[in-house]
Amino acid sequence: MSKPLVEFCNGNMHHGTEDIMKQLERDDRLKVIEYGCLGNCGECYLKPFALVDGTIIAADTTEDLNDRIYEAVSRD
Repeated sequence: MSKPLVEFCNGNMHHGTEDIMKQLERDDRLKVIEYGCLGNCGECYLKPFALVDGTIIAADTTEDLNDRIYEAVSRD
């Protein structure tokens, strides 16, 4: 069984997503990757987001994003 893939955009780090990314990297159940750009510039500019297995997960706060990422991972 493969690990869920969580992808972060380097351009989105100004929203505070770097802290979430570092936390998730310590979770052995997940594969976490940071890219220079994920091609979702509109989303990236507006709010914290990540891709979970290719699906955009966005939130108004980093705390909410963290919760939504774990919700998305637990559905699989």
